[in-house]
Amino acid sequence: MTAPADEAPDGPGGGTGAEVARLTGCPVTAVRPLSASLAEATLDGGRVVVVKRGAATGAVRAEAAGLAWLADAGAVRVPRVRGEDRHRLVIDRVLTGRPSAEAAHRFGRDLAALHAAGAPAFGASPPGGPEDAYIGLAPMRNVPGGHWPGWYAEHRVLPYLRRGVDEGALRPAEAAVIEGVLERLPELAGPAEPPARLHGDLWDGNVLWGADGQVWLIDPAAHGGHRETDLAMLHLFGCPHLDRVLAGYQEAAPLADGWRDRVPLHQLFPLLVHTVLFGRGYAGQAVAAARSASA
Repeated sequence: MTAPADEAPDGPGGGTGAEVARLTGCPVTAVRPLSASLAEATLDGGRVVVVKRGAATGAVRAEAAGLAWLADAGAVRVPRVRGEDRHRLVIDRVLTGRPSAEAAHRFGRDLAALHAAGAPAFGASPPGGPEDAYIGLAPMRNVPGGHWPGWYAEHRVLPYLRRGVDEGALRPAEAAVIEGVLERLPELAGPAEPPARLHGDLWDGNVLWGADGQVWLIDPAAHGGHRETDLAMLHLFGCPHLDRVLAGYQEAAPLADGWRDRVPLHQLFPLLVHTVLFGRGYAGQAVAAARSASA
C-alpha cells in the first residue's frame, strides 16, 4: 500500500501520531517511520503498534477483515487490529526471533486447523471484507463459487492470464500452454475438497518467526479456497524448516495423494500476478509450472 499524498509530517502530536491516537483512542508518545507506507508508533503505556498506509480503495478494509477472520479460527497467531480507517491500518507489532524446527512443526498443525475452520464457499470473502480485495498490490476479486476447478480458472488464473497478454508480459504461445492446463483442471485438481479458510498470500515474507517461539502471520489475502494453495505458496519462495511445517500439517490433516504433483497448479495464480506486476522474469516460471502441472 502507498501513503496518501496529503499525509502530514510524522510526530507524536501530528500526522501519523495524531491519526494513530484517533484510531486507537490512546495518546502516542513516539513515531518511527519505516518506509513510505509503514511506521511504528509507541502508545502511552509502552505498547508499540505498526501503522500501514494505503490509498487503494478497500485494501485496508480487506486486510483488517482478513486478520479478524483468521483470528476467529483460534488456530494461527495474527497481530491484533487496534484501529483502521479508509487509508490506515494499526496493528500490534510482532517481535521477531529465529526460525526453529519446533515452531515450524507447531505452525504446520496450526495451519491445518486454520484450513479446517472452513469457509462458506470458494472465493468467499471474510465477514465484512470487500468483494474487490487485494493480494499484495494486485487486485483479487472474491466471487463465491461451488466448484473449485471452475472457480480457480475463472476468478484467479484467467484474469491475470488475459492481463499478462494484453500488457505484453506474456506471449500468446505461452498463454496457450496455461490455457491448456485450465482445460484439464477437473482431471488435474485431485479429489474434491471443502472450501478452506486460507491466508491467501502465504509466502515466506508474511510468515514471522516470533521472539516468543511462535509463528505469526501477517498481510493476508484471506478467502475461501483450496487448502493446497497455501502450501504451494510456502513452496514457491521457500520457507525455513518447510519439511517440519509439512510434517506437522500431515499429522493433523493428511493431504490427498498426489498433492506434491499439484503444487505447480496452485502456483499458477501467484506466478501470473508476479508476471503482471514485475514483468517477464516470472513469465517463464508460470509456463514451466503449467507444463509441470500437466505432465
